[in-house]
Amino acid sequence: MTQYTFALDLVNDPQLIAEYEQYHRAVWPEIQDSILDAGVIHMQIFRFENRLFMIMEVDATFSFERKTKMDAENPKVQEWEQLMWKYQSAIPGAKENEKWVLMDKIFELKKEDNEG
Repeated sequence: MTQYTFALDLVNDPQLIAEYEQYHRAVWPEIQDSILDAGVIHMQIFRFENRLFMIMEVDATFSFERKTKMDAENPKVQEWEQLMWKYQSAIPGAKENEKWVLMDKIFELKKEDNEG
């Protein structure tokens, strides 16, 4: 299993943030299917004020290129992405039209299983 982390900002408006969270309490089934079909096995999104943080765990079938191609060919995903732009704001340092920005891991602490 591989894990990726991403960051994204929301438009800093309490009403829009509430609407965004409402959409994510009932993500369209077609969107959930497209994420799972791409090889994502676990996804979590966290929010602090207007900053989002996403953790995505993927299996061996996942690639960013494959996910991008699948999304481009799926009209429902395109509809969802267009709708989400109402709420999302590119994070500082993002490229043009880039939403979620892949983050670099700078630290990890893990207890060894053989300690005892």
